[in-house]
Amino acid sequence: MNEASETRKEILRLVSKYYNEAFAAKEFKPTITPVRYAGRVFDNRELINVVDAGLDFWLTEGRFTQEFQCELAKKIGVKYASLVNSGSSANLLAITALTSHLLGERRLVPGDEVITVAAGFPTTLNPIIQSGLTPVFVDVDIPTYNADIREVEAAISKKTRAIFLAHTLGNPFDINGIMKIVDKYDLYLIEDNCDSLGSLYKKKQTGTFGHLSTCSFYPAHHITTGEGGAILTSDDTLAKIIESLKNWGRDCNCGPGQNNKCGKRFSSQFGALPYGYDHKYVYSHIGYNLKMTDIQAAVGVEQLRKLDDFCRARRNNFSRWKTAFRPFENDFILPDATDNSNPAWFAFPVTIRDDANFTRTELTDYLNRNMVETRNLFGGNLLRQPAYQNIPHRKIGDLINTDYIMNNTFFLGTYPGMCQKQIKYTMEVIAEFPGLKQKLSYCPAGKTAD
Repeated sequence: MNEASETRKEILRLVSKYYNEAFAAKEFKPTITPVRYAGRVFDNRELINVVDAGLDFWLTEGRFTQEFQCELAKKIGVKYASLVNSGSSANLLAITALTSHLLGERRLVPGDEVITVAAGFPTTLNPIIQSGLTPVFVDVDIPTYNADIREVEAAISKKTRAIFLAHTLGNPFDINGIMKIVDKYDLYLIEDNCDSLGSLYKKKQTGTFGHLSTCSFYPAHHITTGEGGAILTSDDTLAKIIESLKNWGRDCNCGPGQNNKCGKRFSSQFGALPYGYDHKYVYSHIGYNLKMTDIQAAVGVEQLRKLDDFCRARRNNFSRWKTAFRPFENDFILPDATDNSNPAWFAFPVTIRDDANFTRTELTDYLNRNMVETRNLFGGNLLRQPAYQNIPHRKIGDLINTDYIMNNTFFLGTYPGMCQKQIKYTMEVIAEFPGLKQKLSYCPAGKTAD
């Protein structure tokens, strides 16, 4: 074993050497280097963890999973964090957990209503539909891009049981207003925190206000494990339900390779099974297998240590964009943070004003041709997407702002790998775009320190 241990140390030393040789920083070259909207940011320590986990060859949940879950829960300020294979799976688990028989009369049943928005990403909406629940859509505010609090309360009916909202592009929704509604009508709240890890509301982490919250660790997000996500809660019962649902619906909470941690493996009665039936094969929920691998978790352990620096960089880049866009406010609506919040911005959203002399498509196509990536605000109005044309639903009003976003909004990146030179180049490109009401020969990208 001593020989193997020394070999392992040498392998990990060489991994660090490899990182320095293979992933050396490259200088940004305008018109040659693409300005990405997102990307993975890592150093030699993530690679070392990946190889270290690989040398264990413990391919399912293991020591890195336990460390990541514990540190994530501590960092955000919740009691439980459970790792899963994607943010989409985390959202699925969050809604499914609220349908569990363990919640008694508080469980959600088919036909119950869940308030959400159509201006967002499909994975907030999909679990509502998949669970036989009815989505109720409210419009959003521009320039925060979050749910209009007045419409949320107007959407309440006798069937309303939950609110499921994302903090759009890292900008917290009006948590104070939403919590008043949640308390007044005795509702569940799920925070889709997939774009917002590290954002603050009244100096408290988003993801800590709802009964459940979700994270995504896709490469575009605040930290990454490649594919991956997590579901967070401080509720003991919900935590138990989540662990069952992500592990095939098992009643037993023994981890991979564990035996009789629960103390009742061959000594209890379950359902109509014979007494003493092996608890490892007792199923109390109709569940899934949504676990993260330990190799992915090994990346997450190191990424989480960088979260504060990543969020600082995102905030700095957002400030640079806003400073740089100020001279062009005759053509663009610029984003605002929600009151009482400090977003760790996923992106910088921009909306074309209705009296502009150009369209979003004309501008984003022009930026694309000049090596600058953009993205629309996800699905626009999801009710106009092919998959959702005929779903059972209610909506409040005509979703006017949602449609406006669908036609006129795009976003630019704020991720930590973006440098001030890239923002400066992008603004010089925009300054030359035909149709702008205000023309500048040079657009500063802001002086916020790294």
